[in-house]
Amino acid sequence: MKKLYLTCNILLLLVLVLLGSCKKNETNKTPEKKPYKTIQRTKPKSITYTLVNTKTWLEANKKDTKKLAIAYAVNRTDERNFTKLDSVIVPTDFSGDLVYYLPFPFHVAALENVTKVLIFSYPTQTFAAYENGELVYEGPTNMGRKKDQTPTGLFFTNWKAEKTTSTFNDEWDLKWNFNIENKLGVGFHEYELPGYPASHSCLRLLEADAKYLYKWADEWVLADSENVKVKGTPVLVFGKYNFDTPKPWLQLAKNPKALNISEAEIKKEVKPFIHKILENQKVRETEKQTATL
Repeated sequence: MKKLYLTCNILLLLVLVLLGSCKKNETNKTPEKKPYKTIQRTKPKSITYTLVNTKTWLEANKKDTKKLAIAYAVNRTDERNFTKLDSVIVPTDFSGDLVYYLPFPFHVAALENVTKVLIFSYPTQTFAAYENGELVYEGPTNMGRKKDQTPTGLFFTNWKAEKTTSTFNDEWDLKWNFNIENKLGVGFHEYELPGYPASHSCLRLLEADAKYLYKWADEWVLADSENVKVKGTPVLVFGKYNFDTPKPWLQLAKNPKALNISEAEIKKEVKPFIHKILENQKVRETEKQTATL
């Protein structure tokens, strides 16, 4: 009888040890990271730049749409305004994809749990769209002029319209407009890019880029006419532009990495807002699940 009692106690002790071990393993288990997109990109053989006469360069490359698109982006301008520039900065090798000539990092580990985020850099006049930390889209922008600077910080997309009228001038038509600050009337949309910060605080884009972001970003969800139930896609605007010096991208001729934005810099800019971003993301995911029931 004593042997049976002793055997039972030993077995019970072993079970408790195993349960404790399993629980410890569960506690120490690292949360799985969300998968991110793997994008195939074509890298140029070299990334260097040169300053050229605009008219001469256009005469030699006016039919090469890929070169033109890259040149417009590098100079933060559009087709119409590009021709007005006396000289422009262009890559010596155009064989790569556009993202290799713009400054944002391809991957940001600090954003791997963020489904979507749109980031605008004031100093470099560029924007980048990320999905779970992976760069999915990038392009040029012209932000607020010195007198009407674009506010910086964290915003969320709210309402959108394929065509609307500017709050500054009712003669200005804004296409593919996505508002991010309702009270101030700030948003990103298609409008001419003269090649420097020139807007009245909005974030100007090329038409193709504006159309992409218009479809890519999420609108807010309203509880009623006065209350927001779920905010849209997070939009981070950071940095300062030096209005009293030459255009910063002209530095690329001497230093091709002059404008590069590091992964560490993005992490630093996002850190104060990451809790708020993830909190709203959770609310949006819950709303989607509820809507499908």
